[in-house]
Amino acid sequence: MTRAGRLRRIGRDESGATIVEFAMILPALCVLLLGIFELGYRSYAASIVQGALHEAARMATVGGVPMNTIDQRVRTRLSNFASHGTVETETTSYYNFSGVSQAEEITSDTAPFGEYNTGDCYLDANRSGSWEADQGSDGQGGSEDIVRYQVSLTVPRIVPVGAFLGWSDEQTITASTVLRNQPYAGRNSPVTVPTCT
Repeated sequence: MTRAGRLRRIGRDESGATIVEFAMILPALCVLLLGIFELGYRSYAASIVQGALHEAARMATVGGVPMNTIDQRVRTRLSNFASHGTVETETTSYYNFSGVSQAEEITSDTAPFGEYNTGDCYLDANRSGSWEADQGSDGQGGSEDIVRYQVSLTVPRIVPVGAFLGWSDEQTITASTVLRNQPYAGRNSPVTVPTCT
């Protein structure tokens, strides 16, 4: 058989083509499967964080339960994740729903307008003595106050797909809820007077 005949025969031979095609697809398939596992794990962790958040927020709004007890309850619920990561909680109280995550109101504005600067007057809603971008006060507040409870869980990823997909090696899952405290005592109206700097 001539050399040209052998080359034609090898060119028509299709045995082994499937393994070559599979080898070309395998890396992309592995990254896809690992990404699906990672997103499934994140969804599971997010549902556990959400459940712990609702339980903690309910405990916080009833009154009489100290914050360290509530935080410990959250850490216990997230213990499977917390052993490999960190759990952070934040509790902020407001007088009404319209003040949640809002800056303290500027009553007298000087240039540059629309932002707080020296010389502006503002309503010190949280009585901190300084203008705040969030008018809430730390802690559970009092009777009938609005409480925003937030839980953040930072854990390492379960599969090393971060480098392939442009993700970091850790993921942070944050959940928050806003509830009104029970009317377990009398409520005082806040007295806010303009404060000028």
